[in-house]
Amino acid sequence: GSTEQYEASLRLASTMPTHLRAHRKKRGQRTVGYGRIGQHRKHPAGRGNAGGQHHLRINMDKYHPGYFGKVGMRYFHKTKNQFFCPTVNLDKLWSLLPAEARENATAGNAPVLDCISKGVFKVLGKGMLPAIPIIVKAKFFTKLAEKRIKEVGGECVLVA
Repeated sequence: GSTEQYEASLRLASTMPTHLRAHRKKRGQRTVGYGRIGQHRKHPAGRGNAGGQHHLRINMDKYHPGYFGKVGMRYFHKTKNQFFCPTVNLDKLWSLLPAEARENATAGNAPVLDCISKGVFKVLGKGMLPAIPIIVKAKFFTKLAEKRIKEVGGECVLVA
């Protein structure tokens, strides 16, 4: 990380001859290009993001719109468990089946896919299915997923 970058900068610094450095031209210049009136000070505009709502407001409004303020409602003690809902699209549905179940699948012998045992709760409708019926068990189905599964002669089984 930072140690390697520091060492690299040291190596780079040592390769440049001193007599070519810009500062050599400034020797004896007393103010070194910073002027006599508003001299070189440490942090004239404040450190870091200071002044974003005051003297640096134009920059913040122009280049970082929406940086300040709030949005939405607060949710106290939000537990993520109840929102856990991994999804799968129809085009990836058959990849959840084992290889032998895929090979043996025919119109008369529809494979049963238990999505929950594969760690998937919700089936989404993106993509097309092969024209072989499949029985899919899941907690949730979108309307389009349900429609496309039924179009190929399959079935959607809701599991709590």
